[in-house]
Amino acid sequence: MRKVCFELEVYSFHIDFIGHVNNTVYIQWMEIGRTKLLDTIGKPTHEIFQQGIAPVLVQTNIAYKLPLYLGDRVAIELWISELRNASAIMQFRFYNQQQALAAEGWQKGLFVDRETMRPRRLPSAERALFLPYVWGSEGQDDA
Repeated sequence: MRKVCFELEVYSFHIDFIGHVNNTVYIQWMEIGRTKLLDTIGKPTHEIFQQGIAPVLVQTNIAYKLPLYLGDRVAIELWISELRNASAIMQFRFYNQQQALAAEGWQKGLFVDRETMRPRRLPSAERALFLPYVWGSEGQDDA
């Protein structure tokens, strides 16, 4: 199994009135991760759109463990725990500079046809591009 791993710095605009990273920022970081995953497999977002496919989120879940603060660096890991023909569940972990788990979460995404907004199965060749990043039940066939 491979993971997409990257680091980001915490800036002042990430901080809420309590002084730590606002919970909505984690969702933005998840989007950066999804974009990096698509880039890594050779299917950047703009190419997927040109093919008439749109990746759409249907669910997000985050558990916050430790706060992150201004000036911290956050290490983010992303992998796929479930890949179906028209959907995927992506797992995320966020670590502080001491490699302690600050948060973890998952998102369920669905591939849809851009014209009909109905689920669209990935062709087997494109689905295969995701397989190195899957750890879980990748053999499932339904949406």
